[in-house]
Amino acid sequence: MSKEIKITPEQKAAAIVVSLGVENASKIYKYLTEDEIERITVEVAKLGYLSPETTESVLDEFYKNCMTQKVVTEGGMEYAKSVLEKAFGEDVASNLLGKVAKSLKARAFAFLSKYDDKTIFSLLHNERPQVIALVLSYIDSDRAAKIIAELPEKMRISVVESVARMDSAAPEAMKIVESEIENKLSSVMTTDYTKIGGIDYIAEVMNYIDRSNEKYIFDELSKKDAGLVEEIRKKMFVFEDIVNMDNMSIQRFIREIDQKDLVYALKGANEEVANVIFSNMSTRMTEAIKSELEITTNVRVRDVEEAQQRIVGVIRSLEEKGQLVISKGKDDDIIA
Repeated sequence: MSKEIKITPEQKAAAIVVSLGVENASKIYKYLTEDEIERITVEVAKLGYLSPETTESVLDEFYKNCMTQKVVTEGGMEYAKSVLEKAFGEDVASNLLGKVAKSLKARAFAFLSKYDDKTIFSLLHNERPQVIALVLSYIDSDRAAKIIAELPEKMRISVVESVARMDSAAPEAMKIVESEIENKLSSVMTTDYTKIGGIDYIAEVMNYIDRSNEKYIFDELSKKDAGLVEEIRKKMFVFEDIVNMDNMSIQRFIREIDQKDLVYALKGANEEVANVIFSNMSTRMTEAIKSELEITTNVRVRDVEEAQQRIVGVIRSLEEKGQLVISKGKDDDIIA
């Protein structure tokens, strides 16, 4: 059996250039910068041999990406979804549109990557909640969480609510927002309606917010819209959700976490969470942890929350790598 060859994005670009032939490749070079020409030429020189199967796979991916960009530009995301599902099936279409959505999202407010969180906060903290929500929807969720945490208490609630209720934004709306802060930031616009914000996004943001701020925001938001809070919580993964994980996944993250963090985290855990964790440990480890719990006293609530948050961070990281499964609730179906 032949061993599968992994090919980098740079090698894929080189493979496409080679496949096009000299004349067509030269036409593409006209649209590249000097740096891009140099980099792709180096990759072409280093490429060597690629099997026909690998080359065909690269060209197929390139064709699908080109077609996706074309139908999105011509008719928008909904039109593109319809065309791509008919052409490639629902799963492939969803994957292609996901990539394009990220690409479109990156174009607007791309200049934010040049600024640190404090600078972005100083630019936004006096803006309307809807404006802040729009801008934060275009940056990484962990950065958005830090900026939200720095906002005044009432503003935090309004911003979280605005992001959660957000669905799409027209280019005109983004142009207005960018104009309001154009004295410091460059104007970069998308060319179509792009899905931003929403429940999924704010749930990811809330996963990065410290437990005390999370509790405050949800308590206050519940007074206005308990249903919205419940929707967000369903999409989140918090320390207590460990009880919904399968045994193999629990055993997997236990191997990765710091034992001191586990002791601190269990200090503030309810009995159900503690029992689930202990049931997935060896007898020796269980005895060691319980012994540590007995002698660990006068622990600050903040230290417990931070330990639980670090464990949740490890769990999310392992899920991203495909090494465990996070169940969002007891209704999630898992196939063994």
